[in-house]
Amino acid sequence: MTLRYRLLGKSGLRVSEICLGTMSFGEAWGFGADEATSHRVLDAYAEAGGNFLDTANKYHGGQTEEIVGAWLARAGRDRQVVATKYTLAMDHTDPNSAGNQRKNLVRAVEASLARLRTDYIDLLWVHAWDDYTPFEETMRALDDLVRAGKVLYVGVSDTPAWIVSAANVAAELRGWTPFVGLQIEYSLIERTVERELLPMADHFGLSVLAWAPLGAGVLTGKYTREAGGESLRRSANEARGRTSERVLGIARAVDAVADELGVSSAQVAVAWVGAQGYGMIPIVGARTVAQITDCLGAASVELSTEHLGKLAEASRVESHFPQSFLRAPAVMDLVRGEIRTRIDGRPARR
Repeated sequence: MTLRYRLLGKSGLRVSEICLGTMSFGEAWGFGADEATSHRVLDAYAEAGGNFLDTANKYHGGQTEEIVGAWLARAGRDRQVVATKYTLAMDHTDPNSAGNQRKNLVRAVEASLARLRTDYIDLLWVHAWDDYTPFEETMRALDDLVRAGKVLYVGVSDTPAWIVSAANVAAELRGWTPFVGLQIEYSLIERTVERELLPMADHFGLSVLAWAPLGAGVLTGKYTREAGGESLRRSANEARGRTSERVLGIARAVDAVADELGVSSAQVAVAWVGAQGYGMIPIVGARTVAQITDCLGAASVELSTEHLGKLAEASRVESHFPQSFLRAPAVMDLVRGEIRTRIDGRPARR
């Protein structure tokens, strides 16, 4: 397969339609791929046309960035769009080694540049919302790093919609660098982000980088197809509610579509995310070449309207207030007038 490219957010940056997540590169956490295996995965991704790498300073205590940096030195830095993150604590004895304040940001970026063996980061993610740090401080500090040439673009991960919205409005009003992307968990088993985060991203023209598009492996078929699936459920995924009967029912719907198309369940799950709109980019992780090859095959999978409908029905989530209230016919009559059925409004957002 050969990957195609999309523009990231409102920028002109060209990134692969599938992003390679690197959290499984490293062994410091007691699991993951060693450096040689990680480099083979990176080689396979690049050979398919992949150019969008997602990492973080926190992954394996910095080991992941070092593995990626060693590969970049061999394979060619400038051909890759390298994204990394800061926020999470690197030293739990130091109160300023965590959070989104300027001190942690500057220190984290300098350390990431050294580990990645580069003098600039293409895309820096705020890894998670830090409610101690005013978003104005974070946005101004990010803009300073962009102006210094150490960071080219900025994005935000795992943050409430109202914070992202307020931060981008502040940046646009003050001439600071706005976020071009939003990174969130999104898959057929985690669709609650459709209530607030996705409409907000659509309004601001943010690309959405979807982590865990395979539902932490639940949508690969290993819980529903393979022997031993029952024992696998007694794991961290069970604690996260990812092995409930509802979720396994979604996984079986993915399996059924995969069987109809003659592809893997993982490919259907990843393809579904990509099919949710131009700005949707799934992040796939892999510990082996076989895994990354399988996931990249999703780029060639075309889900029909019927398939998308079946998957949507199996995974549907209920809307919450105020959406559920505003969509009630009686309320729409009041808001739009009873003549609303004869009004051709703008096309609905996502």
